[in-house]
Amino acid sequence: MHEHDKEGHPVCYNVYGEFQNKELYEKTFGDDEKRAKFLRWRVQFLEKSIRKLDFSPGGVNTIFQVSDLKNSPGLGKHELRQATKQSLQVLQDNYPEFVAKQVFINVPWWYLAFYSVISPFLTQRTRSKFVFASPARSAETLFKYIPPERVPVQYGGLSVDPCDCNPEFTISDPATDMTIKPGTKQIVEIIIYEKCIIVWEFRVVGWEVTCGAEFVPSTEGGYTVIINKAKKMTPADEPVVHGSFAVSELGKLLLTVDNPTSKKKKLLYRFKVKPLGD
Repeated sequence: MHEHDKEGHPVCYNVYGEFQNKELYEKTFGDDEKRAKFLRWRVQFLEKSIRKLDFSPGGVNTIFQVSDLKNSPGLGKHELRQATKQSLQVLQDNYPEFVAKQVFINVPWWYLAFYSVISPFLTQRTRSKFVFASPARSAETLFKYIPPERVPVQYGGLSVDPCDCNPEFTISDPATDMTIKPGTKQIVEIIIYEKCIIVWEFRVVGWEVTCGAEFVPSTEGGYTVIINKAKKMTPADEPVVHGSFAVSELGKLLLTVDNPTSKKKKLLYRFKVKPLGD
């Protein structure tokens, strides 16, 4: 369970790639008894989550489910396929109104084939709650429902483990997201009206772009300060870039992102201003 969507529903992430671990897979799905134990655990987890819901009039009484299929063992794993069908059937029959939306991300082609097989066993109401997103569109799809600052870093957002966070920002600090078209340069302009320390963080989902930061003073003839030289960022780099700059005169901060690829990119950023001396 991690944070809430835009409508206040708690979000539950189901990470199928964990079952690439052969030992874990065998321990969980090795025989009928183990699959039944897993199913009981999954229902128990749902029950604990339900207790956190608000069933008063107007309260949030459903859960937002995200299923991450990246590196999922696949259709060849009969035991996982059976467990998934059993779980869906139990949840549909006994908890039909507790899911607000079921979003599948990093969906491979084979899962759509599997879904076409099991969909006749699902009610129309259940099917209407399903959303599927390919790996290239997973982050963009999540942002439609969950604020970027509340989406975990590993899924394209800015939310990190509390023990490994940037103390300058929390989930209460909203982020702005924008699309950078293929082969274009995007400049984020932040006007600064007072002497201060400005702090910021940003990321481009998937990177493969060139980023830089500079301060341009308002004074005519003033010198532009290169804060960060233009640098090519790759998926192997840190997912989120942090920066700060002490502003001694009025001007504007320019964050530049150059997207040379043939794919559109999603840019997230946020900033705050602190008094000098903090």
